[in-house]
Amino acid sequence: MTERGALRVRFDRLAREVAKFGAVGAVGTLVNFAVFNLVRHLTDLQVVRASVIATVVAIAFNYVGFRYFTYRDRDKSGRTKELTLFLLFSAVGLVIENGVLYVATYGFDWDSRLQSNVFKFVGMGIATLFRFWSYRTWVFRTLPAREAVAHAESFLEEREREPGGDEGRTSTASGARGRG
Repeated sequence: MTERGALRVRFDRLAREVAKFGAVGAVGTLVNFAVFNLVRHLTDLQVVRASVIATVVAIAFNYVGFRYFTYRDRDKSGRTKELTLFLLFSAVGLVIENGVLYVATYGFDWDSRLQSNVFKFVGMGIATLFRFWSYRTWVFRTLPAREAVAHAESFLEEREREPGGDEGRTSTASGARGRG
């Protein structure tokens, strides 16, 4: 595979990952806003407390979506470590998201329902950038061996298709090792 082809494959993989992350995140955002506004409407909780409750509910929803949809092909061997890291980075995201809302509400006295939803949305956007980076880097790690095998198999298939290539040779990994 050429360098350009490999770059294209990596870009396509990243684009699919971003789309799946975005789909789960969009539904998580709806869950977050629905719970936030429901709690604000039905209780007398302060705005940031209502937001923290909504964020925790969305975090639980998002874990299920990320694990079983976005990152279902990723390493599943260390679930305890994965969940611990997910909760740690989600907590940082919670602080980012609700920190923006806190500053807007108590620092600038922007406390109307519309203003609260706008600043919750801004905080969620900033926190989402952090979460995407941290989840893909630390929580839902790729399986390097699987990628290496896939790359080697595609290389071997490409060589077999070349004129005068490997028609008479075996395309197994053991056959590839002996070719030096």
